[in-house]
Amino acid sequence: MAQPATGPAPEGPCSTPPETTTAPASAPTAERPAQPRAAAEHNPAERTAANRPAANRPAANRPPANRPAADRPAQPRPAVCHPVDEKLPFSRLVPAALQHIAAMYAGVVTPPLIIGQAVGLDAAGMTRLIAASLLIAGLATILQTIGVTNVAGNRLPFVNAASSAGIAPMLAIAETSAPGHQLPAIYGAVMVAGVFCLAVGPFFGRLLRFFPPLVTGVVITLIGVTLMPVPVSWAQGGDEHAADFGAMKYLALAAFTLVVILLFQRFGKGFVKQIALLLGLFLGTLAAIPFGMADFATLREAPVAALPSPFAFGAPEFQPAAILSLCIVMLVLMTESSAGMLALGEICERRTDGRTITRGLRTDGIATLIGPVFGGFPTSAFAQNVGVVSLTRVRSRYVVAVAGGALLVLGLFPVLGAVVSLVPMPVLGGAGIVLFGSIAVSGIRTLSEAGLDDSSNIILVAVALGAGIIPLAAPTFYAHFPAWAQTVLGSGISAGALVAVLLNLFFHHLGTRRRHPVPALKSS
Repeated sequence: MAQPATGPAPEGPCSTPPETTTAPASAPTAERPAQPRAAAEHNPAERTAANRPAANRPAANRPPANRPAADRPAQPRPAVCHPVDEKLPFSRLVPAALQHIAAMYAGVVTPPLIIGQAVGLDAAGMTRLIAASLLIAGLATILQTIGVTNVAGNRLPFVNAASSAGIAPMLAIAETSAPGHQLPAIYGAVMVAGVFCLAVGPFFGRLLRFFPPLVTGVVITLIGVTLMPVPVSWAQGGDEHAADFGAMKYLALAAFTLVVILLFQRFGKGFVKQIALLLGLFLGTLAAIPFGMADFATLREAPVAALPSPFAFGAPEFQPAAILSLCIVMLVLMTESSAGMLALGEICERRTDGRTITRGLRTDGIATLIGPVFGGFPTSAFAQNVGVVSLTRVRSRYVVAVAGGALLVLGLFPVLGAVVSLVPMPVLGGAGIVLFGSIAVSGIRTLSEAGLDDSSNIILVAVALGAGIIPLAAPTFYAHFPAWAQTVLGSGISAGALVAVLLNLFFHHLGTRRRHPVPALKSS
């Protein structure tokens, strides 16, 4: 019987392996007993049969024709295609790709929606910002899944897109920058963060011990907690200066959207359950139309197709405090990407070594560096898509590549991005409570693996969370600090991350020998 391949799986495209595992018998003779191999070698007739040419292998390796198949020695079989490199048929490829698009779409458009509103962009500017985010996410995902030789791409079913971790620091940069210089200052800091990622990426494996679940759990929790005021403001109408801000009609629409999402999550099955968030956005928008709360003017004015313009929002500006803040966040994003690659390696049963992580982080750096040219933000792994791979067991990287291609197409057609911008703010608020609340839950789940039975770890988490929540609880707390300190500490995410890293060094690395060392970074 043929044996499965034991060597490393090929990285190139391949098709589904055949299901048969035994070599076909070639004219076995039941009445005639099999001769020993030595006898066959001395029998001219048998030697002639053994040396008869075959189509797919050398004649010298072909067994005697009259030996039963059960007694023949096992023949090597061509290497089986690894599921990661499998090319699925169209009937399976498209539905699987749609699942990934549904899982990532809301997260991809969230950063441009929040940042665009914070800097006061009009509807046309919001449409360009959303289109740029979709475009960069598509390009980064394709580069990550397909790869370029040994330079970039981890060649795993890995989604790269704008991360929510950078939202709070970028909002802090916008608040401390003069009007008209907000996006240029953000993009300048993002580009330097991309260069920082490219420089540190090859050595980042040595730094992972400074970012255990104790640190990453704090940061992920703070991402969800510090961003929660955003959907709350959306649920009240979005414009704090409007006379009807917080009106019951807005709150009712947000509540309706939230209830719809909960119902689909409770009673939906399979794919419907996975796209509960998108279905809530769609039905919430439909419910808003009769009450005049959906504005279709943006959809009518948006161009059907357009190429992104370089530096459409102004040339980048490089402010030291903004750069420091985003470089801190970039370390967190690199940790998040590394953990995602380790998780996918386990799920896909393909070993994730240092070179794979380096290529993946290099892709993050390239996308983060090039993205601001067209209006993108810092990119990282999308954990929700890792969950899709785990749930569906569809491990082909070409499925995610097709999903990246769909995002690329959406980015090249601004009219499709305008569809997102017409969703009323209260509808986004109802969905945003679920989205950002889920991020906080992910952080809490990570902290549950961080050894919180140790008193030092409890103190570390308590102080880091407190430092991160200060800007949320008291927005004017750092009002008398220097401008650079306001930019770094005014973001709960960067402040909490900085405190968590420093306390982790203090408790677990600086001259302290622990009987129970802090857990290392886990793929979960």
